[in-house]
Amino acid sequence: MLCDPLTPTRRAVLGASGALFAWAFMPRLASAAAARDPRFVTIILRGALDGLTAVPPIGDPDYADLRREIALASQGSGAALPLDGFFGLHPSMPQFHRLFHAGQAAIIHACATGYRDRSHFDGQDVLESGFPMPGHVETGWMNRLIGALPAGERVAPRAGLAAGASSSGTLGLAVGATPPLLIRGAAPLLGWAPPVLRPADGDIAARLADLYGQSDPLLAGLLQQGIDTGKIASGLNGKAKGGPGDPDGMEQMAMGAARLLAREDGPRVAALAFEGWDTHAQEVDRLGKLLGGLDRAFAAFENGLGPVWKDTVILVATEFGRTARINGTEGTDHGTATVAFLAGGAVRGGRVLADWPGLKQSALYEARDLAPTTDLRAVAKGVAVELLGLSATPLGQTVFPGTEGLAPLKGLIA
Repeated sequence: MLCDPLTPTRRAVLGASGALFAWAFMPRLASAAAARDPRFVTIILRGALDGLTAVPPIGDPDYADLRREIALASQGSGAALPLDGFFGLHPSMPQFHRLFHAGQAAIIHACATGYRDRSHFDGQDVLESGFPMPGHVETGWMNRLIGALPAGERVAPRAGLAAGASSSGTLGLAVGATPPLLIRGAAPLLGWAPPVLRPADGDIAARLADLYGQSDPLLAGLLQQGIDTGKIASGLNGKAKGGPGDPDGMEQMAMGAARLLAREDGPRVAALAFEGWDTHAQEVDRLGKLLGGLDRAFAAFENGLGPVWKDTVILVATEFGRTARINGTEGTDHGTATVAFLAGGAVRGGRVLADWPGLKQSALYEARDLAPTTDLRAVAKGVAVELLGLSATPLGQTVFPGTEGLAPLKGLIA
């Protein structure tokens, strides 16, 4: 951090603006691809998304029997939205369905990290840290990815600046009151969270800025950055709806992140976390609402990013999946393989990528879960190589340590 430690009072002043603060400034990211100024967003769904409900394999002959009351059909009321004749999409996701058929969204099914136990906390540590085992909570793989970008490719020319000049925005954006582990680390970040307090009346912000401008210029600068960031991200002064586990809150977080990422001098890499995906009981209603919130978040990114949507990839991932068979409370328990979503104008979409293992009892992982056949880290590596121009060496050694033998998944980017 480039500033002196903040006292509790100073933290409160900064937090009340509805934004965190910019810790430092860093040059813009330039893609290896000509004329592309990419954005890479990762959304973590904490709680373990049921991939067999989000993207049901309605063409698998064993699906309906395993899922019974919560199985989705291909026709009739509440039917799955059609994808490719074998897989469907939950009906709460019409925006993603539209993007899929427009060639701007794809799905990776039967995927997982290298973690094979079923603890939320350990699974999230592995997912967000990028290390093969839990317990590494100092840095996240997206922060190390920022640090691994080739020095000669971090700065792109922009209007009014000569090639090689530094822009005024940070490369990484952490969204939420607490930055996700995914993006924490040494690389400097911009932080923003939707406001949770009623905004101050009148000219209180200007008066505080004037006060600290005379007595504490460093804090005054940070306060102004926080106010400016909040204005850019929210575009309004009203209280945010919900939180990261609420469908409206998901949309609000996406809207704010998109506004910041869309700026020419804004960040290029962002991390968000949506909560509440642990569906042990009464899964149908709860998961439908959550998937609807995620769907609106996709639309918020598309609308908010505007022209730069064409150079954007959003990766949505969760720590593990749910059991193939439903339990006695019309829910599902902790499992293994699940789905990951890709969306954005840079995605080579319209595809469900799956080495499908099947749902026969003999094919289930430990006789209970969808078996993993695609490593989620290969998906993230594929995006990093084709969108950001990273080489496989730092990805295998630094970003995802110990995965030198895991090749990036090819063909994800249009």
